[in-house]
Amino acid sequence: MSEIKGKIIKIIDPVKGEGKNGPWKKQEFIFETEGQYPKKVCIANWNDKVSADDLKMGEEYTVSINIESRDYNDRWYTEIKMWKVEK
Repeated sequence: MSEIKGKIIKIIDPVKGEGKNGPWKKQEFIFETEGQYPKKVCIANWNDKVSADDLKMGEEYTVSINIESRDYNDRWYTEIKMWKVEK
């Protein structure tokens, strides 16, 4: 478990689909971190783990995240998933 502190600079429209385990929903948010050298980080909210209605553009948050990589056809993909947000 890790945390990222920053503000939301972009909210990406949700994407929905159907998988072998049923329907899913994913929405991504672009955060800009704090500090002397801010970084932009894309964080995914899967199946409304966090209420996306509570997240506002330009607001600052502390986001609890899990980082996960997976292999698909010998290529590795890394995703940052949120599971808790505090203002």
